[in-house]
Amino acid sequence: QVQLVESGGGLVQAGGSLRLSCAGSGRTFSHYAMGWFRQAPGREREFVAAMRARETSTFYADSVKGRFTVSRDNAKNTVYLQMNSLLAEDTAVYYCAADMTALGLNPRLVPQAWSYWGQGVQVTVSS
Repeated sequence: QVQLVESGGGLVQAGGSLRLSCAGSGRTFSHYAMGWFRQAPGREREFVAAMRARETSTFYADSVKGRFTVSRDNAKNTVYLQMNSLLAEDTAVYYCAADMTALGLNPRLVPQAWSYWGQGVQVTVSS
């Protein structure tokens, strides 16, 4: 089991940048694939980015490719989401998630496939 705590959200102008962090507990953090999802008001939670446990393989939603970068530091039990060139439509609550099998041979980039979740952090982009 792993517990996740996000930080780094806030208010930023369009075109600006933010870096989200997600700190995980437990000695097996490095065994988990890590993902970022977001949920805007009135919308379903959607996939943003993800990274496998030990590889450098990353996955991105089309809407954030080239603007967002996911990375992890297993020594610090932390995963990051660097968000650049932010748009008003990036406004949402951002959640990190962990799972041991979601990024297997057939990656499952849907919320239902991920087992553990943080509490979420608000990101607001003003236009």
